[in-house]
Amino acid sequence: MSRDRGPRRPRRLGKCALISASVTTLSVTASGCVVVHGEREVLPATTRAEAAKALQEFTSAYNAADKAYDASLDAEHTTGALAAIDSARLKAGLANNPDGNASHTPLELTDAEFTIPKKAGWPRWFVADAKGNKGGDARWLLVFTRDGLEETWEAAYLTLVAPEKMPEFKTDRDGWAEAVPANSTELAVPPADLSKGYTTYLKDGGKTFADGAHTSSWRETREKRSIRPGLVTQYIDEPLTNGDYAPLALRTKDGGALVFFSTRHYEKQTAAQGASVPTPNKDVLALTDGEIKQSLTMEFVSNEVALDPADGSEGGSGDGAGGGQVSVLGRVQGLTSAKGE
Repeated sequence: MSRDRGPRRPRRLGKCALISASVTTLSVTASGCVVVHGEREVLPATTRAEAAKALQEFTSAYNAADKAYDASLDAEHTTGALAAIDSARLKAGLANNPDGNASHTPLELTDAEFTIPKKAGWPRWFVADAKGNKGGDARWLLVFTRDGLEETWEAAYLTLVAPEKMPEFKTDRDGWAEAVPANSTELAVPPADLSKGYTTYLKDGGKTFADGAHTSSWRETREKRSIRPGLVTQYIDEPLTNGDYAPLALRTKDGGALVFFSTRHYEKQTAAQGASVPTPNKDVLALTDGEIKQSLTMEFVSNEVALDPADGSEGGSGDGAGGGQVSVLGRVQGLTSAKGE
């Protein structure tokens, strides 16, 4: 099973770190060294030029890894949910294609826009919104994070969203966005509670989430699949909220927020006596431990992006009832492991 990656300790800076006073707060110690207090000052997470460079470096690494089916080639550029999904995909690809990906088509991301929030402390993060040569007309949304000045920017979230569903972000006069705290009570659901709320909704339903492909339709699909002749399918959904799976939220112009969050899902197929579990495809088999006799349990990691309205908006009461419902705009899910029994 995949594990949450806990908070990473920022790499140490040099003995005397010299950073311009125009971008951070400095103090001089008795030794004469300059100490960076960026963790206290509200600052833009990065520059637009550096954000563009991070996107380019990620794309190059992603393409190299996809071409060779070698997870080590982009491991330094991914983290969190995206790393879990991507590394498992590459592992399965390599197992079935030792010579690499013969059908590799390089990912191209163009027309990139960067939304960079101002905030204090680590991690710093920003959102890249680009047009891809895959996924039709959908915009590719990537969230990059890092835990220290000397660390590499890593993509933690990757979702695809229809252009017309993209919200406008609240920005200051310099164009910097506003990060929303995970425990904010100004939204219909605090970002920190979205993962748990979503997994609860998938099990029990409710009015917190608006109907859509990733909510009501997904529940209906799973319900239809749960009982079939000779086969029972069970679902367990778990929130992912710690470390590199922590939710990240940007304030929108209407007072709500665009929130990125992660979840984990288990799907267990159990065959009736005398029947057998349907043979999974070769990519599933490549990630399966044990022999599939009577059952197959598959583990998935999913990353979602949702519009979380301001508390009380459109008559909402903070619980999604009577308006103010959370809308899940996009979801990318991948198999991370499986077990046969």
